[in-house]
Amino acid sequence: MLTVQAGLDHLHPDYCGKSSCVKGGIAVMFYSSLYLLALGMGGVRGSLTAFGADQFDEKKNPGEAKALASFFNWILLSSTLGSIIGVTGVVWVSTQKAWHWGFIIITIASSIGFLTLALGKPFYRIKTPGQSPILRIAQVIVVAFKNRKLPLPESDEELYEVYEDATLEKIAHTNQMRFLDRASILQENIKSQQWKVCTVTQVEEVKILTRMLPILASTIIMNTCLAQLQTFSVQQGSVMNLKLGSFTVPAPSIPVIPLLFMSILIPLYEFFFVPFARKITHHPSGVTQLQRVGVGLVLSAISMTIAGIIEVKRRDQGRKDPSRPISLFWLSFQYAIFGVADMFTLVGLLEFFYREAPETMKSLSTSFTYLSMSLGYFLSTVFVDVINAVTKRVTPSKQGWLHGLDLNQNNLNLFYWFLAILSCLNFFNFLYWASWYKYKVEDNNSKVNLKAPLKTVGERKQDEEEKKDMRVKARESSQTSEANTEGPSSSDETDDGRNSREWKHR
Repeated sequence: MLTVQAGLDHLHPDYCGKSSCVKGGIAVMFYSSLYLLALGMGGVRGSLTAFGADQFDEKKNPGEAKALASFFNWILLSSTLGSIIGVTGVVWVSTQKAWHWGFIIITIASSIGFLTLALGKPFYRIKTPGQSPILRIAQVIVVAFKNRKLPLPESDEELYEVYEDATLEKIAHTNQMRFLDRASILQENIKSQQWKVCTVTQVEEVKILTRMLPILASTIIMNTCLAQLQTFSVQQGSVMNLKLGSFTVPAPSIPVIPLLFMSILIPLYEFFFVPFARKITHHPSGVTQLQRVGVGLVLSAISMTIAGIIEVKRRDQGRKDPSRPISLFWLSFQYAIFGVADMFTLVGLLEFFYREAPETMKSLSTSFTYLSMSLGYFLSTVFVDVINAVTKRVTPSKQGWLHGLDLNQNNLNLFYWFLAILSCLNFFNFLYWASWYKYKVEDNNSKVNLKAPLKTVGERKQDEEEKKDMRVKARESSQTSEANTEGPSSSDETDDGRNSREWKHR
């Protein structure tokens, strides 16, 4: 739809000199195409990573654990290479030839990708779709609320679980968020069915997703920094010296700088750092997923600090001699560091959300990475508006830090440093939640308890009374046995002495 609208002149909006000129059927077609694009990208990004990772079976073949860890690095590299082609080749065709030619290239590339994916269908490991994860979550919440007044059992073994199907994943019980355990209490005279009782595994699935949410929230600020860096760096680059040697870099292609760094660093990370770290930590990925995310958050704060310093240098030179701006090369420092940060964080999040997610919720959980990215971009717009509104009131000039299009009259460096401070605070917030998080543990003893009885609330009370009676009887019998074993009587001693003398006489 975008290709058709860009190629046909009568579908273009008339020039009106205003910020919004799209109306009527043209507007419907334009916005419909954007919404369809967003819907398609959401489906691809949300399921592609999980689908690719499903091709590795760690349980049957433990050697594939290392291959799975490498997969997340390579999928990021492929995405990076595609982005490089988009911001260089496609941008060049769109600016030098025509807009619709850029859309034609993208349409052809998407069609080739779809056909390639379809041709590989006979070779894929395709998991049978199960129950909706949203429905499973809702069941736990509803049943736990219904059972909110029931007392929790003393033993975790008394919670409801189904062991008949050994092919289903069993997750071991954890003591966090015990209020959700009430969903696994099988009440008296109630059959084990949906919306009446949930298994321990189902409850633990909800606990896992809940524990993931603070980790998800801790990465939103970093994606906000990424959005600001991509936005303002293009604006900075447009007033800098765009020549790198004899080559002139188009302003829309400035985001290629961090992508180039990432395309170089990802193979180096995979071939050199990961094998070295594996020897030390014995972890398939070299370091844990949350450690990678933590490194990325630290580097993002450093990148924002350097971005503020570079902006001071650029602005001072622009005010001093606008005809001789500094080189675009200076932006490579902040971009290089943020490229490394993005590599650590993005891959760490993808692997974390996939490995830690329950079997039935891997596609949902891997989508959290891109949810964090989208929330970060939305938050970046909020930050710009809020910072402008606040700084207009407190600054002597009554102008916000980002009040105009002329960067030489703005205080973009202060905004970058604000993001750096916010990133540091966010890192400490991440440390707290990362230390609180408990990694998923599978129930390896599920086969032993295949015939474990499932007890209702009434049966548990009866068992407790029987246990009390047994303890009383055991105490009474122990007292009786102690009385009988205090020592022999005098008559016994006489008989023993007589018997010994008779034996000697014989």
